[in-house]
Amino acid sequence: MKELSDELVRVVKSAETSLLQVSEAETNEPVLSGGWSRKQVLGHLIDSASNNHQRFVRAALQTSLEFPCYEQDGFVRVQAVEEANWTLLVSLWADYNRYLAHVITHLPTSKLQTLCRIGSNEPVTLKFLAEDYLKHLLHHLRQIGATS
Repeated sequence: MKELSDELVRVVKSAETSLLQVSEAETNEPVLSGGWSRKQVLGHLIDSASNNHQRFVRAALQTSLEFPCYEQDGFVRVQAVEEANWTLLVSLWADYNRYLAHVITHLPTSKLQTLCRIGSNEPVTLKFLAEDYLKHLLHHLRQIGATS
């Protein structure tokens, strides 16, 4: 898990630099076909960090995990992320992910096969959740031009 953690730190460092170069005005412009702005995508990634933090730690403490699904549109709407300051969002996202990298490094090897069910999805292992977290993050960073 150390390699995954190191890659997460590398991605965050690179993306943070890129994200901080985007003007506040640009962050509110729609960048996705569904109309989401950079702020809304980054808010979604903060939610992802928060949800996965809970999943990682709870799965490491239990023999299996049942966790509710994530209602992304509702979360973004209720939090009014588009009204938040861009540098606040970037800092929160980057720092949370650096902390998640620390958590991932310290996940017990003996718990990586713990089965986790998110909503009505098929169960996956804790290891899969951690690896998929980085893939999901990269997907959305590419969408907003923060990584290649």
